[in-house]
Amino acid sequence: MHKQSGWAAAMVVAATMAAGPAASRELVAFDAAAEAGTVVVRTAERRLYFINGDGTAIRYPVAVGKAGKQWTGYARIDGKYLRPAWSPPDEVKRDNPRLPEVIAGGSPSNPMGAAALTLDRGEYAIHGTNRPGSIGTFASYGCIRMYNQDVADLYGRVQVGATVVVTR
Repeated sequence: MHKQSGWAAAMVVAATMAAGPAASRELVAFDAAAEAGTVVVRTAERRLYFINGDGTAIRYPVAVGKAGKQWTGYARIDGKYLRPAWSPPDEVKRDNPRLPEVIAGGSPSNPMGAAALTLDRGEYAIHGTNRPGSIGTFASYGCIRMYNQDVADLYGRVQVGATVVVTR
């Protein structure tokens, strides 16, 4: 994965957002004690919340880990990447040995989609998807999948170093 300049990032985010209507993200009340800029993922709901700090959050639909692949706890966002290349982790490669070693960023077969926010916890990320039909399901190896329009929106809001809280 490679980082892009602010100008390049703005262009990709704008192009991605213009590519289709906003997914079902919405502004909602959020009372939990969480600092502005925190990302909260509620696995059972299959929803991600970006905390605004004023009693509201932006709620996004997501896909989460399938049975046996879910995790809970805290992480930090340690990188932001646009149209990242993807190398399948060993576990994914074992289950799908025909996968190439690397899938180029922007390729329709790249499961990372428009952007990725990597986490400081193993090989997990919050990322877009080339399988929008999976959103709202238990589908991944532990990553949090978002519609490409939504991950582009979150990319523009969240900062490297932000706390991510994943709950059941």
